[in-house]
Amino acid sequence: MKNRGFEIVSKFKNETIDLPQRKTSGSAGYDFSAAETVTINPKSVGFVSTGIKAYMQKDEVLQMYPRSSLSFKKTLLKANSVGIIDSDYYNNPDNEGEIKLILYNYGDQAVTIEKGERIAQGLFMKYLTVDVDENNIKRLGGFGSTGN
Repeated sequence: MKNRGFEIVSKFKNETIDLPQRKTSGSAGYDFSAAETVTINPKSVGFVSTGIKAYMQKDEVLQMYPRSSLSFKKTLLKANSVGIIDSDYYNNPDNEGEIKLILYNYGDQAVTIEKGERIAQGLFMKYLTVDVDENNIKRLGGFGSTGN
């Protein structure tokens, strides 16, 4: 039985994509890289594909954080602060569960993220639910699929 891990989405199966890894034995996060080169214009938002999907236990979440160098070296912020990848995002019918980052370029110059450049780190975490939690709704899509 698989507990948690990463797979390459079918769209990038024939590309050179590295699965996320921790860079040191003391690293909490798994480093994610860009699956393709993307340029984000000044004062604009851009999506950066990782080509990766994550599977985990039902009571776990993958939290995505930007690498600290994005802000001070590239003038990029993660537009939605912390990304939350739910366990049922994996293999959803909309986008297969591919993890993408939404980045905002707050600088005055266009910024290019090169394919293979490390852009984020992901941490698997357990979470708790309340006593009465009878939600049986099945996820059908990707970004914004659970409502407003």
